[in-house]
Amino acid sequence: MRYSDPITKKLARKAYRLGCGISVAANIFIPKNNNLAVYYGGARQGDIGGPLVKVKRLREHFPQNNWGYNLVYVLSNTPYLSKSSLALLKHRKIPIVHNQNGVFYKAWYEGDWIKENERMALSYHAADWVFYQSKFCKHAAQLFLGPRSGSGEVLYNAIDTKKFFPREPKHSLVKRDFVFLLTGKIDSHLYYRLESTIKGLRMANKNGLRSRLKIAGWVERDIQLRAMDLSKKYGIANKVEFLGPYTQKEAPSIYRAADAYVMTKHNDPCPNTVLEAMSCGLPVLYSNSGGVPELVGDDAGIGLLCEQSWDSPFVPSAQSIGDGMIEIVERRKKFSTVARQRAIDLFDISDWIDRHKNIFERLLMESK
Repeated sequence: MRYSDPITKKLARKAYRLGCGISVAANIFIPKNNNLAVYYGGARQGDIGGPLVKVKRLREHFPQNNWGYNLVYVLSNTPYLSKSSLALLKHRKIPIVHNQNGVFYKAWYEGDWIKENERMALSYHAADWVFYQSKFCKHAAQLFLGPRSGSGEVLYNAIDTKKFFPREPKHSLVKRDFVFLLTGKIDSHLYYRLESTIKGLRMANKNGLRSRLKIAGWVERDIQLRAMDLSKKYGIANKVEFLGPYTQKEAPSIYRAADAYVMTKHNDPCPNTVLEAMSCGLPVLYSNSGGVPELVGDDAGIGLLCEQSWDSPFVPSAQSIGDGMIEIVERRKKFSTVARQRAIDLFDISDWIDRHKNIFERLLMESK
């Protein structure tokens, strides 16, 4: 089942966009700040969800300014600024930076994905600079939003490697099950993530592996019940545990309580959860689609064969997931070491913040 926004959510977003437009129009009466002052285009901050966490991290270094701002940062996930609002910003020579995640397409969105992409494309094409969250994101944007004439670069999502670090290597696997972890927000259109991983776990245990699965994050109640029934059907109910929602503060301890991470989502553009897992030294078993292969590389986990499609979501077979779990256990030490080092070298948040600062300052200088 694919995802579609409820009617009430659509109406709420429409009203919120109107409010953001009024705010932009009202700002013409406010002199622009002399120093860097960023407005996030209506995007909010929070502890749960990629866009919310991203804005929270940025605001710690570049505070939100509702009035007198001289640079606007927009996220493709939260396209709240209308065509007229963007035109007004361009007229006032206020630089626009656009962070491009995934796009809308048939495989996961059953609503009017063409219309949603048209809305997303407004700030994408109006922006003075685009940060693509992965090469996959850039390819998808060019395919569904159209080629851009402006500047940009691939800048992967980032993680605080000082907060997300491996546990002390004192837990022996000799007398306990190997723990696989699955995290994220799971509703009906992503049930296949639970189903495929549970089926894979069954295959792995059937072939002699002692392992269990922990699922952390918000899971739709009906979907959780379906997953529990499936695990009971396969006789592994005692091997599957739902931990419930968690905050960013709680996240590191959740990852450190696991031994490996599983990601079977199809075409995930650039999931922060994979970076959090890698930073905690967890090998990653993943669907070889989307932007995840760029994050994990060749030696921090195992990519499983998965058909690439924009029309239907595909997942690796239960057999390949089970075989992958066994291989992860056999090679966990090497994978773990590489995963942690890769997170430090390529995805540390200090480098991500520095790059934003450099681009912000350059665009601000050019706008004067």
